Amino acid sequence: MVQINMFGRGFRLRLAITVACEMAFILFGYDQGVFSGIVGNDDFREKMGHPGDSLEGIIVSIYNLGCFTGCICAFFVGDKLGRRRSMWTAMFFILVGATLQTSAYSVAHMMVGRFVTGIGTGMETSTVPMYQSELCEASQRGRLVSSEALFVGVGIVIAYWFDYGMSFVGGPISWRLPISCQMIFAFVVIILVFGLPESPRWLYSRGRNEEALEVLCAVYDREPHDQKIQKEQSDIFEAIEVESLNGRFKWRNILQKDEVQTGRRVLLAYGMQFMNQVGGINLVVYFVPTVLETNVGLTRNLSLLLGGVIQCMFVIGSLVPSFFLDRIGRRRPMMWGSLGLGISMLLISVLLSFQGKADSVSKPTAMASVAFFFTYMLIFGASVNCIPWVYVPEILPSHARTKGTAIGVSSNWLWNFVIVMITPVIINRLQWKAYLIFTVTNLAFIPLVYFCYPETANLTLEEVDYLFTKRKIRPDGPDKTGESGSHSDGSPSDHLALEKSIPEVEHVH
Repeated sequence: MVQINMFGRGFRLRLAITVACEMAFILFGYDQGVFSGIVGNDDFREKMGHPGDSLEGIIVSIYNLGCFTGCICAFFVGDKLGRRRSMWTAMFFILVGATLQTSAYSVAHMMVGRFVTGIGTGMETSTVPMYQSELCEASQRGRLVSSEALFVGVGIVIAYWFDYGMSFVGGPISWRLPISCQMIFAFVVIILVFGLPESPRWLYSRGRNEEALEVLCAVYDREPHDQKIQKEQSDIFEAIEVESLNGRFKWRNILQKDEVQTGRRVLLAYGMQFMNQVGGINLVVYFVPTVLETNVGLTRNLSLLLGGVIQCMFVIGSLVPSFFLDRIGRRRPMMWGSLGLGISMLLISVLLSFQGKADSVSKPTAMASVAFFFTYMLIFGASVNCIPWVYVPEILPSHARTKGTAIGVSSNWLWNFVIVMITPVIINRLQWKAYLIFTVTNLAFIPLVYFCYPETANLTLEEVDYLFTKRKIRPDGPDKTGESGSHSDGSPSDHLALEKSIPEVEHVH
């Protein structure tokens, strides 16, 4: 596929790769957030026949079902297409879906449009984090990939405040224009990808070694005989050799127990994205104005205004991993984040439980509950939002990275669909008790992360394999940045042990 030399070599090329990936995730966030201000729009509800809570949940959540379908498409065709063509294909589906949604005059028309848009978003989210992971330094991978999740928050905030501004306009344009503007981001991504290289790891896996070497040299602005280039190429060859010991990899072997524990690592990826969704985030992202109206008792305008500020907490929280994730690791933020989310949901539930009692009690407690929507979004942005998008592509072996990432991200969209579909029902019918469900799920994730998930910070993608094998790391180790493989048993001391460069890696049981 044609690549135009738009960005040169070295830093400029790496920056362009990051910008393209982040623009794709702004689009992802915009798609996620744009409906939060539309579902209560009077003209939209009239055009859709004033849907009840169940139908409203289906209209919103069918997008997530489309995203799940897109992940399945990426599973089957992602390796064949490669990273760049997968991104282009994703943008094509998003453009078609956005056009259908913008022109919708019935529930069926809108649902088809949202489903098609979802297919594109599913393919995009299965490809982009993996592409960024394969084209950056190990010491920067956490910050760069987690910054994509930061830009999800940026997209949500843009969509939300756009919706809020358009709510004063009235008529069809108040919801059709916000929906149509997602096409702007898609066109920008399409243009940027023309100037980006294919993933060198994908090229090596296809036997296109000369092209892959050219990409490595261009990305790092070094010559083919440079020590860093030679080492990275050697690591990739060795990883391919280790991962292919059981013969040619096929999709039906995705859960097999092999030399590098592919099956276990795919399940870890699936579980990580499961945690991203089942903590209740999309109750807040999609429905916070409805929640503030229905459960807290605020006016529509104040609910929209407060909802926009709450979404800003998402972005502010996401700044923490964008700058510090490679220092603090992956496990600790997931555990303290889940604890903070569980406590926030518990306090929301307790404070809203006074609804229906005397105004002197119910009003102040309902108002106080709003504070914990703020803490929830701030903590989520700083922890559980970003880490799954970093962890999934880096925990997987290269031979299963495309398919494994698709499975991991499909978990996100499948459970996103479930949560979004049931949310309008449970906030109307269970009210304060609904938040107890998410209290329990968040607290349950703490021991799950502690006992099951090894630390992967500051390891190259090839060194992560040694967390799951009995093989030794070569004496030359990684480059001179202090990164190294080492002994790991998935315990809290993993990261310290890895930094001490102990020469042998033991098998993770």
